[in-house]
Amino acid sequence: MKKGIYLSFVCAVSLYAAEAELGTINVEAKVDTEVVEDVHGDDIRSADVAEALMKQSPSVTLVRRSGISNDIIVRGQKKDNINVTIDGAKIYGACPNRMDPPISHVLTNNIDYITIDDGPYDVENFGALSANVDVETLKPTKELHGDANLNFGSWDYKKASAMISGGTERIRFLLSASGERGGQYKDGDGNDFAQQMDNYIAQNLNGNPVHDKKLKGQALLPQYRDMDAFTKKTVLAKMFWDITDTQQLKLSYTGNRSDDILYPTTPMDALYDNSNIYNAKYILKDLGSYSKELDIHFYKSDVDHPMSNMYRKASRMMLMKNWLTTDTQGARIKNRFDLDNHELTVGIDYSLRNWNGAYYGKNDRYKGISIPDVDTENIAFFAKDKIYLDKWEVDLGLRYDDTSVKPGLGTLQSNDYNALNGNVLLTYHVDEKTKLYGGAGRSSRVPDGRELYFQKAGKVLGTPTLDLVTNTEFDIGGEIQFEDATLKAKFFYSQLGDFIFYNADKMTNRFENMDATLYGFEVSGTYILTETMYTDAALSYQRGEKDHPLSGQTGTNMPEIPPMKLVAGINFEEPDDYLLRAEVVAASAWKDYDADNGEQYLPGYAVVNLKGSKTFADHFEVTVGVDNLFGKTYAVSNTYEDLTLISGGGEVMLMNEPGRYVYTNLSYKF
Repeated sequence: MKKGIYLSFVCAVSLYAAEAELGTINVEAKVDTEVVEDVHGDDIRSADVAEALMKQSPSVTLVRRSGISNDIIVRGQKKDNINVTIDGAKIYGACPNRMDPPISHVLTNNIDYITIDDGPYDVENFGALSANVDVETLKPTKELHGDANLNFGSWDYKKASAMISGGTERIRFLLSASGERGGQYKDGDGNDFAQQMDNYIAQNLNGNPVHDKKLKGQALLPQYRDMDAFTKKTVLAKMFWDITDTQQLKLSYTGNRSDDILYPTTPMDALYDNSNIYNAKYILKDLGSYSKELDIHFYKSDVDHPMSNMYRKASRMMLMKNWLTTDTQGARIKNRFDLDNHELTVGIDYSLRNWNGAYYGKNDRYKGISIPDVDTENIAFFAKDKIYLDKWEVDLGLRYDDTSVKPGLGTLQSNDYNALNGNVLLTYHVDEKTKLYGGAGRSSRVPDGRELYFQKAGKVLGTPTLDLVTNTEFDIGGEIQFEDATLKAKFFYSQLGDFIFYNADKMTNRFENMDATLYGFEVSGTYILTETMYTDAALSYQRGEKDHPLSGQTGTNMPEIPPMKLVAGINFEEPDDYLLRAEVVAASAWKDYDADNGEQYLPGYAVVNLKGSKTFADHFEVTVGVDNLFGKTYAVSNTYEDLTLISGGGEVMLMNEPGRYVYTNLSYKF
């Protein structure tokens, strides 16, 4: 019993391999990677992956935009500075205002586990500047296996999902589907989305007819004040075919359909958000001395995202829609082989992303370009080497990128970028229970189509002359396992070259390169109190500063650097019987912020969450929980003007987090 609980701790803070069947994850001795496991089974509160990661990972902070489809910050960076893949496939959001970030295009009920590789230590993927977040969805099994779930929560939240898997020795299938809807959640003061908007508008009226009319136009129309916050459907289909003992074909499709998603702090809402992800992998093993495993991977993803002010009072005067699409296709070929004490991997990575958007008025009358049909094409060569030397492991990586970014408008310049990046990571096994590591690496990413070419009202707000961004980072850390406890700590220091910042004081070309420094630490641990009771805790901190103020400004604080965060919990568990958990999620005040570009002071907070689950007759499970037990009113997301948010001339509108949320999940598994 005690050993089983202890191993569950190790799983929460160690690196996992992805080759096992559903429910089984192999552990590797590597300490620079974090894994959030069993997302499908544990994170049943809602479908939002960002919320699940925020609660489980000390390095992840939530960027609240709505009741669903929220974004994440990892180690003080977000957007394209984080590389997100779903089963190895890249997907981007279509919205320049981050209504549909990459992490939102897969739901928790379809996820097996999530790997977070912090820092510039991933050479297989394009643009992994501060972290690579790889989402691994459920895998088919040969035994007949499945589940059905019904979930109910406060504010009229309802969800139904089901999964079935099975097959033979050679071929296996999986099908998963879900549907959900949720009303406008209420904050700790009892205000729903419409009321939070009304309160902000009332507080910022100044008697100026023009200003007040524009501000009042951001409110919801009377007929939409009580509409749901979102509806969402998803499907996941997979087939694994063992063609021979040394050949395997993996095919998968992930589809998401979201409708009428309210974004209360933004002047527009999403009419719908549809995405598709197609994956095909062909794996050949034992081809010879120089090919232990050859992986050939093709993928395609696309997103269709129109956003509009049709639910707002402003639409009475002028109906506006910004309709955007993006699609990405890519291929990766990598070959792995052993040579003496070296485990070598070499490969080629290719991707082509198109991003296009335009403004429309009433009756879809064309009004102009927002994203000018931008193609970002990348081809790269990478190599990795893992060397085993007694108690040492040496990981080496090298990647060369050749990237072109071309807009569809000939009046805007095209850009070509080349970069050579690499890293070295040393891990020393002091003994079977203690590991130390240190590493240094450099990675880069190119500016995206919005940062280069975004247009509004005929003005180019993007900056076509931006340089690529680099991250030169140093990491140290360690992990120790005691008989009844684990302790893990890591520190990082990043020198960011030509980091891309938003300059709110400029009328055009608002994105600007500037060097910056970012550093921080994370500490996490677990302690077994009895055979059925254990505790866990994780603490993270980051600090970032620009080397110099941006043009025309005086401040040097980096934006979007969250304050210190703590997640701590106590658990009572009898495997295959019951689990009780009480946790505290807390953060200090957000007092180091970029005031020049719209950020503001946020008070600290601490909320208590409770959850309990009970298994009946081996197949049935009931889970009940309450988040924010004491109904605290607080906000976790700041107001960096890189996003278009509602502003009344003073501080930008904040979005409060949900108040007391009570939920129940009924599950049947076979």
